[in-house]
Amino acid sequence: MGAQDPSREQLGTPRRVLVTGGAGFIGSHLIDALLELGDEITVIDNLSTGQIQNLARCKDRIRFIESSVSQALPALNGEQFDEIYHLAAAVGVELVLTDPVGSIHTNVNETYEVLRFARENGNARVLIASSSEVYGKPGTSVFSETDDLLLGSTETTRWSYAHAKALDEHLAIGFTSQFGLDTVCCRFFNTVGPRQVGRYGMVLPRFVQAAHAGAPLKVFGDGTQTRCFCDGRDVASALPQLMRSPSREHRVYNIGSDRPISIRDLAELVITTLGSRSTLELVPYDLAYPVGFEDLRHRKPDLDRIRGAIGFTPKYTLNQTIQDLHSEMTESSSTQGSVS
Repeated sequence: MGAQDPSREQLGTPRRVLVTGGAGFIGSHLIDALLELGDEITVIDNLSTGQIQNLARCKDRIRFIESSVSQALPALNGEQFDEIYHLAAAVGVELVLTDPVGSIHTNVNETYEVLRFARENGNARVLIASSSEVYGKPGTSVFSETDDLLLGSTETTRWSYAHAKALDEHLAIGFTSQFGLDTVCCRFFNTVGPRQVGRYGMVLPRFVQAAHAGAPLKVFGDGTQTRCFCDGRDVASALPQLMRSPSREHRVYNIGSDRPISIRDLAELVITTLGSRSTLELVPYDLAYPVGFEDLRHRKPDLDRIRGAIGFTPKYTLNQTIQDLHSEMTESSSTQGSVS
């Protein structure tokens, strides 16, 4: 078990908060955490990848704007927020590969608009959701925030997301150095859990859905590639702590788990945890993805910075995350069945 969640007193008085991408997987868990702190929340989400049902339990406690970020912000000019959490983005390997132009535009343009809005409307603190993808393919086994970035060729579409997210970080840090805006960038490492869907290639919900149906779990490549999976509820609850921490000294933080597991072992863990009769099926990358994909063998974060700032320790085990994701899928299937 990790450290207990911070009390409202520890994080100070309630804030006026703007969350972009708040109907998404991580965003909706962030809103739950902010509501627990008593914050007043405005949410912007165009529902392109987010789901309105993620906000069903709190719809009467937030202001929701269904729109892209750049279209919604002009109507909010003059309003001042204490904090802005910019989580809206084009995410998922499949989406990036099939719509690289739209993904780049969303991930760079919307970030600029958020930072410009913050500067012009009271200098709110801004948290930018970045990604472990920015590290590219370094030769190190553990990724630290001070490492040089080694991104792949621009002719390989898969790296467009990494380039865009790296540019987002440059924009945030530039707004800090040039205009004095208080910004922090969080590089998420393989965040998983309830409310996540497999529609855009997200591995754990795909595995859980297949195991629930008794279908083969499709493991891309040879399955020996490793990742560190962290529950979205742990990640989301850490974001307000980091934003408000007096110990925050840096502009960039890794956030996730540092316990690696191979994708093949993850598939087997899902089958075992859920007691499924499913089997594994290895799928070559050239059959799994269109041209332009290149995988990384290993990805593990150095968490020293975020531990030093807020004592971050994930509470949810991977087994618990799998069980909770499955319970949510089962409940959703049951509800849909009763409706039909």
